[in-house]
Amino acid sequence: MIRLDIFSDPVCPWCLIGKTNLDRALESRPNHPFRIEWHPFQLNPDMPKGGVDQVEYLAAKFGGKQRAIQAMLQVVDHAKKAGAEINMDKVTRLPNTLDAHRLIHWAGIEGRQTPMVARLFRAHWRDGEDIGDHATLARLAGDVGMDAVAVARLLASDADAEDIAARDTDARRKGVTAVPTFLIAQAYVVSGAQPVEVWQQIIDELVEKLAVQDGPED
Repeated sequence: MIRLDIFSDPVCPWCLIGKTNLDRALESRPNHPFRIEWHPFQLNPDMPKGGVDQVEYLAAKFGGKQRAIQAMLQVVDHAKKAGAEINMDKVTRLPNTLDAHRLIHWAGIEGRQTPMVARLFRAHWRDGEDIGDHATLARLAGDVGMDAVAVARLLASDADAEDIAARDTDARRKGVTAVPTFLIAQAYVVSGAQPVEVWQQIIDELVEKLAVQDGPED
């Protein structure tokens, strides 16, 4: 197996699109060699604990409400083409995602990391749920087979908060400046929401290379 490290944030629409494209490529290549691990990267590490109004935040970022609407319409169009579901009418809050990243970390310990990431994406982008809310996160954890009560207790504490923040900082120090960022075999970087075809080509090349390495010796 080849390790595929993914730096992502559940509130990043391009991360959702990138994951959707990767999923389609993996489904078309069931012999793919990837073992996926997700890593924290907060788009807004200084986001207030309670989050902010999505429209106000985007208006400030893009220089006005109309420009923000146009930018998000382009994102929604790309999402539709990828087969990812984004309901902008429901996404009213932009949360702080530190706790969501803690949850992804704990899911990884139980071997449920990718399903947890997918559930968080759906909750935020499809259903407009507040994934900064502890009760919501605990329920989502239960949806993927984790112990919701245990997760609620962990969220109420500071467990792993410093570690997640440190990992985020370390990723930036090592050159991750935007997400999604994919690190293949801890050596090759692929940035952005790449098309399905790009991932299929990468997988095919890796499978061929592994076949040569594992071939019979002379």
